[in-house]
Parts: sequence; structure tokens; C-alpha cells
Amino acid sequence: MSNLIVVAGALIEHGALLVAQRARPPELAGLWELPGGKVTPPESDETALARELNEELGIDVTVGPRIGADVALSATTTLRAYAVTRTRGAVTAHDHRALRWVRADEIPSLPWVPADRAWLPDLVGLLTGNNLTQSGSGTDTDG
Repeated sequence: MSNLIVVAGALIEHGALLVAQRARPPELAGLWELPGGKVTPPESDETALARELNEELGIDVTVGPRIGADVALSATTTLRAYAVTRTRGAVTAHDHRALRWVRADEIPSLPWVPADRAWLPDLVGLLTGNNLTQSGSGTDTDG
């Protein structure tokens, strides 16, 4: 039995994180998440995340370090988050109800999809300069 990997991207620009509001399924509609999607073998996590963000947001990205720990969605499905940098394109909601840029102090109060809540301290840390990434390089990426 193979493990399905789902990847999500944290795009931070000008001190704010891009979050996406789910349109479906009904039980998750209206909740906020990091955008992303399923890895289709033989894709790497990075290739899949770049593809998904192009499809969902209309942007090209460079995929950076992992954020936080893996989240088990089920016995066979794992969710992973990565920092991403936009290289081209204007952010547009193709697959979500809405998109929003949020600052660190807004993150805890948003209604998040349950799986993404595990990363909230890491996301706040990225926005405030307290880098909590699990497998990041530890280098400063002020840009």
C-alpha cells in the first residue's frame, strides 16, 4: 500500500502569508488553508507543489525548505508544507473561494482546516522572524 503525499505552499511576501479559503468539500468550505495538492508519482514534492500552485493560483514558484512536521491525514496520506517564493505571475483564485494576505497576529484567529492548524506556530514564526522550520537551513532569507 503506497503512501499518498499532499503538499502545501507557504508564500510570504511583504510580511504577509497568502492563505486560501476552501470552496469544497462542504465540510471544509469556508475554512482557510495553505494552497497545494496531491503529489502524482513519479513527481517530487517540489515539482507537484509548483504544478499545483500554478494550477490553483496562476503563479510560478521556487520551492524552498520544509515547514513544520508532517501531518498524518490518514493511515496512508501525509501532508507536508514548504516555503515557496513567487517567480512569476499574479495571484488569482482559480480553485478557491477567496485568497487573502494575513499578518502573524491574524493567523491564530482564522478558521483553518484542521490539518493545517499544526503549522500555525511555524507560520507565525516565519512571519515574525522566529524561524521554527523543522528542516530549514537556518539561513536568513530577507529579500
